[in-house]
Amino acid sequence: MYEVFRRGLRISGNGPCLGFRNPKQPYQWLSYQEVADRAEFLGSGLLQHNCKPCTDQFIGVFAQNRPEWIIAELACYTYSMVVVPLYDTLGPGAVRYIINTADISTVVVDKPQKAVVLLEHVERKETPGLKLIILMEPFEEALKDRGQECGVVIKSMQDVEDCGQQNHCDPVPPKPSDLSIVCFTSGTTGNPKGAMLTHGNVVADFSGFLKVTESQWAPTCADVHISYLPLAHMFERMVQSVVYCHGGRVGFFQGDIRLLSDDMKALGPTIFPVVPRLLNRMYDKIFSQADTPLKRWLLEFAAKRKQAEVRSGIIRNDSIWDELFFNKVQASLGGCVRMIVTGAAPASPTVLGFLRAALGCQVYEGYGQTECTAGCTFTTPGDWTSGHVGAPLPCNHIKLVDVEELNYWTSKGEGEICVRGPNVFKGYLKDPERTKEALDEDSWLHTGDIGKWLPAGTLKIIDRKKHIFKLAQGEYVAPEMIENIYIRSEPVAQVYVHGDSLKAFLVGIVVPDPEVMPSWARKRGIEGTYAELCTNKELKKAILEDMVRLGKEGGLHSFEQVKAIHIHSDMFSVQNGLLTPTLKAKRPELREYFKKQIEELYSTSM
Repeated sequence: MYEVFRRGLRISGNGPCLGFRNPKQPYQWLSYQEVADRAEFLGSGLLQHNCKPCTDQFIGVFAQNRPEWIIAELACYTYSMVVVPLYDTLGPGAVRYIINTADISTVVVDKPQKAVVLLEHVERKETPGLKLIILMEPFEEALKDRGQECGVVIKSMQDVEDCGQQNHCDPVPPKPSDLSIVCFTSGTTGNPKGAMLTHGNVVADFSGFLKVTESQWAPTCADVHISYLPLAHMFERMVQSVVYCHGGRVGFFQGDIRLLSDDMKALGPTIFPVVPRLLNRMYDKIFSQADTPLKRWLLEFAAKRKQAEVRSGIIRNDSIWDELFFNKVQASLGGCVRMIVTGAAPASPTVLGFLRAALGCQVYEGYGQTECTAGCTFTTPGDWTSGHVGAPLPCNHIKLVDVEELNYWTSKGEGEICVRGPNVFKGYLKDPERTKEALDEDSWLHTGDIGKWLPAGTLKIIDRKKHIFKLAQGEYVAPEMIENIYIRSEPVAQVYVHGDSLKAFLVGIVVPDPEVMPSWARKRGIEGTYAELCTNKELKKAILEDMVRLGKEGGLHSFEQVKAIHIHSDMFSVQNGLLTPTLKAKRPELREYFKKQIEELYSTSM
């Protein structure tokens, strides 16, 4: 990854590299050479503070996406050290667990508040190994004194860089087989698992992505990427690696997701990685603006015309339909997007098909997990069909294996997805047991997802081995598949489907969309504020009917349909512990959180 960055520096002719902005200001840029120099100074400074230039040296980074994150990462790579992202969304215990498991003595943090969190662990004698905290932002002298009392040195990033500039050391670049990052994945149960990824893993994975897309999309120095998805995840780092390799630019959002559209307008990104939840929101927003039957008919007509173009291989944003309908949407993303990549969760075929037409740019869908670096399948350019996650990347093999207990057989082209290749991780840090569960003796990674081969050689994800439960009548149910159908209901923002092996039917918790629900309710003659509507029995019935209708259209069996729902007015979020950092539902936590409501739904619906 050190060489990847050097290549970007060379071919960009020392062009702009990392951008940031203050509120209502244009973006400011650090050049490639500035970033490379600062990384060398920071790395040299770390060596002056008892760090060793080798792959046994783990450096924690505990910060939101920003230029200093990348400088710290590159500093590690320049001297063969290993970067370990820390994030508090895994819960307070997780940060402590990661620091101890990875023997981290040095952590680079963005804000003084995070330094305080780390100091509290040391004061409680929970992380005895932590010795140095490096802060990106200014802090008060009192923090330094507090650190001193418990034996932790607190320094500003600038000080460490200055120290490294005065005591400069020549780079000690890593080998491809060396560890580059230990990515702790949230795991919906138990302690986080530290996936060990080498430099070779990361380069293999993004090379596979480049190979697939080269016929339609070649990245250049002119490409601009907007960074807002957490850098602690491989999906975001993958896209960034491609950009650095080609001398492109990365602009960071201000740190507030509500200002993302404003940041995009100021930046004009050409590459936009998204998670399906954002795509759903974009889709819903476009349709909620078509607030009369005529407008809606016209919008659907325009979308159909453009979808026909997409099917015949034409992707453009200068048709009459763009001028009449879609230019506004394109402008809200900065007006320059030429490639959208989605991953991390299943995307709805309806939404994907519509946005490919409306946004007039290539929309690729990938599938994978941290354990195979990020992606292992990807949309093939020119195949703009939906409802699958593309074909295997050229850097890995994929096979399906029988899952007897769920009745999936490879003879029917269905089974658990297994991946093997140079993008597959080395195992979990200090966790031989879980490593053995994930990697078999022939180096196949068992993903826990159930896939099905489609006639064109693409893969469709049809189930999840782990989140399946059996109902009282012996039927197996996959709640995530059902949730993906229900989430298309217009007034629904979030849904959690629950089943119990002692009960014969499913129930659900629904969070309505505050932007869409009031107007949806009005059309049905129901008035009130969002809070009032959330307690309205008539509206609850209408939402349930709409979900069941979608379920029927989506081919759900009657035992797969929810029989009762509870309306909850607060979003599930990472902050309230109900979503993982990649915005997946934390099922055990949701089950516990809504225990009372679930019991009520079962007792009143019997």
